[in-house]
Amino acid sequence: MRAGAEQLVFDLPAADPPSFDNFVVGHNAEAVAALALAAAGECAETGVFIWGPPGAGCSHLLAAAAAAARARGRPVIESPAAATLADDAPAPGAFAAIDDVGLAGSAAQGRLFSLYNALASSGGTLVAAASAPPAALGLRDDVRSRLAWGLVHEIVPLDDADKPRALAAWARARGFVLGDDVVAWLLARHRRDMRALVAVLESLDRRSLALRRPVTLPLLREWMQRSIDENGPD
Repeated sequence: MRAGAEQLVFDLPAADPPSFDNFVVGHNAEAVAALALAAAGECAETGVFIWGPPGAGCSHLLAAAAAAARARGRPVIESPAAATLADDAPAPGAFAAIDDVGLAGSAAQGRLFSLYNALASSGGTLVAAASAPPAALGLRDDVRSRLAWGLVHEIVPLDDADKPRALAAWARARGFVLGDDVVAWLLARHRRDMRALVAVLESLDRRSLALRRPVTLPLLREWMQRSIDENGPD
């Protein structure tokens, strides 16, 4: 956010749950395609590992993959952190989405190692995420080797120069036109991480449909002013 700018306060409804549809792909098309295939049970590898800095979207993509696997009727094991992974045997063909594997302690690493082997022997799939590639994680050698056996993709955050084009493409895919003035206004006055920006656009699109008005800068400004009137300035 530029210095001195007022951060917008939006009276947002609950954000849509993470999905592949509400992730702005940017330079990560190959990684997203691999996760979608893994969720569908159409990936030849047992494991898919993604890594990237905070805010890149790794957690969003894990949740999206788990939701897609669940929609296919697959048994799903979903853990927001490897440290919370339960010591339960997976069902045949299960799909496991495990976040923050780099923070796993010794006991959690043992459970993760056993889970990978059980999934590999039963036709299951493991997708995992961390802030660094497997070789750079402080894990047991056998755990790091299992994580690196399958597909490994870096999730690259969008820089500010790429965000206008990516947001406009995201809007077009959902059936509305996003003007350059709307994007510029949001980037100047709102949080710049893509998840927050997409949440604003999802809510603004719903409001435009309810009012039967296009998504425009005047509509965004009216919405912002109503939120400030109701909630007060940030």
